[in-house]
Amino acid sequence: GFLAGQGILDFGDLFWFATIGAILGDSLSFYLGRKGIVFFKDKNKIFKLAHLKKGEAFFRKHGGKSVFLGRFIGWIRPIVPFIAGLFKLDRKTFLTWNIASGLLWALVHLSIGYFFGRAWQAIEVWSTRIGVFLVALIIGILILYWTKSFFLKKGKTLAHFFVSLWSSLKESFSRNPDIRRFKKKHALLLRFLSQRFNPKTFFGLPFTLLSISFLYILGIFLGTVEDIIRASVITKTDIQIANLFAAFRHPQLIKVFLWITVLGKWQIIILWFLIGAFLLWLWNKKEYIAGWFLSLVGGEFFVFASKLIFHRPRPTNAVYLEHSFSFPSGHATVAVIFYGFITYLCWRFFKKWRYKINSLFVGLTVILAIGLSRLYLDVHYLSDVWGGYLLGFLWLVAGISVSEWLSSLHLKIFTCPPRLSRSKKGFLIVLIFFSLLSYGGFAIHYHPALRTSLPSKIRLAEDPLNIFTLNHLPKYTATITGRNQEPISFIIIAPNDQSLISAFRRAGWFLADQVSLKSLLKIYQAGINKQPYSKAPMTPSFWNNKVHNFGFEKPTKINEVSQRHHARFWKTYYRIKRKGYIYVGTASLDEGVKWGITHRIKPDIDTEREFLFQSLMDTGLVRHFSKQQFVPPVLGKNFAGDAFFTDGKLYLIFLK
Repeated sequence: GFLAGQGILDFGDLFWFATIGAILGDSLSFYLGRKGIVFFKDKNKIFKLAHLKKGEAFFRKHGGKSVFLGRFIGWIRPIVPFIAGLFKLDRKTFLTWNIASGLLWALVHLSIGYFFGRAWQAIEVWSTRIGVFLVALIIGILILYWTKSFFLKKGKTLAHFFVSLWSSLKESFSRNPDIRRFKKKHALLLRFLSQRFNPKTFFGLPFTLLSISFLYILGIFLGTVEDIIRASVITKTDIQIANLFAAFRHPQLIKVFLWITVLGKWQIIILWFLIGAFLLWLWNKKEYIAGWFLSLVGGEFFVFASKLIFHRPRPTNAVYLEHSFSFPSGHATVAVIFYGFITYLCWRFFKKWRYKINSLFVGLTVILAIGLSRLYLDVHYLSDVWGGYLLGFLWLVAGISVSEWLSSLHLKIFTCPPRLSRSKKGFLIVLIFFSLLSYGGFAIHYHPALRTSLPSKIRLAEDPLNIFTLNHLPKYTATITGRNQEPISFIIIAPNDQSLISAFRRAGWFLADQVSLKSLLKIYQAGINKQPYSKAPMTPSFWNNKVHNFGFEKPTKINEVSQRHHARFWKTYYRIKRKGYIYVGTASLDEGVKWGITHRIKPDIDTEREFLFQSLMDTGLVRHFSKQQFVPPVLGKNFAGDAFFTDGKLYLIFLK
């Protein structure tokens, strides 16, 4: 699989060879088992009798399906087929389990190798910003895993504690004389409330909790819609987060997130719903099908209607074109409904706490991954995904309510699905394998037309300062939430990007490295050892909802990474005819490190503005310049809470 990921071998050929080899290997073990246990002796280091006894216990517990399960358990794998032969398992039954497990085993193990082969091929990824994104992703997964482990170990104990606490409070309240008088006076009200919180009937506690959840989520959804309509801070944050994701984009991760986003495509959802509905019918759990179907249809209808009502355009930096409107995200909605309902079924069917918690976190991970894929591919804004999640939860609650109500009518007690016969189990395995194969096949052939580059938006301008007034461009940089920071202190007109970079290099300034694992480790090491790092990466800053295009820095006299002159510049979509493109920027001085993760700026940013101006003048590349009042004097704070003050003036510089 690893070699296939490198392009040396063909994955399809490997799959069939591995499958046939696995089936033949277990068949040989089955044949040898029918000949007896002559191979197993106490003194034999490989064929130990102890292994045989363990395998025998496993086979007695699981029966014919142990042939399938044993394929994926290390020490069991070579033993179980032998024991199946020893116990004279029916040949047809063995062959069914053997073929099903061989197919899935080959696919899983080769896919793991293939993934690492592709990762190895893309190892250069770790020298770019993508490394930081992957680390953040891994940290998020580890947090989810830790949370799952915590609830797995302590969840029941916490639940029992709160139940016990509630019982104690109820008992103490019931003894209070004032409470007793209130109960006598308002007997009808209390009877109504007790019926609403009765856990034994659907229209008691279940319906109360579902109604509260529905109304609460509806309120949040309507609040989100109001924020989007009013174009409040949420829309500015949307654009900034979209641009931030664009800065961490990479072709290899685009492929990964395209595979993830396929999990929310309607083709896959419909196919898997039909398979799930068939299994529920097979297990005689038909009452769940109606609720599941209702939530999916209702959710999709509301997504379609909402897109038509709000007409919100898609992000401009999308990886590929979508032909519908943006709000809300249909993928996020269907992810919550479909995978959330499967999680609900697992909670209802599974008895063991471990299975319940695992299913909850698997479902949550899939839902979050689909939402993240829509953000990374930049086909949706954050509020689109959030709105889709809320809409999905609304219809998930509705679907669960219908299923609970139908179940209460049948007076059924929720238990695990009934045991299936061997033939039905085999059929179930085939269905699962078919669904995974269908997903893989669809994902492999899913190739939307990627946008290789953005269309040109460069416009002509007569006066560089007029672009702020006539085109309503911001005069201040901003934090990721849209709060104003330092005002623009430089407008530079340069023939092209390289001319700007060359001017700074001649002035003794260095172009900052991109944020990556390597650069972050290097800056951390340099900070501890008080060493220079003249190209240390910079934290992102925003202007006009865009991350800065260029970061320049120059060492101070102490020549340590903790102190540096630095400037951030953005390329605008405007140019002056025959003179060049318009770049805007700011300058400041890092005078130390705080929190161990970011620099602290010196409040007097005007002195740093003058320092940068003089550096550029010394190069002899400045054709002419002027100094003008741009904004009123400002006393403010940057994204890290560092105070600054400025007289609000800027330099307009034309480079040769």
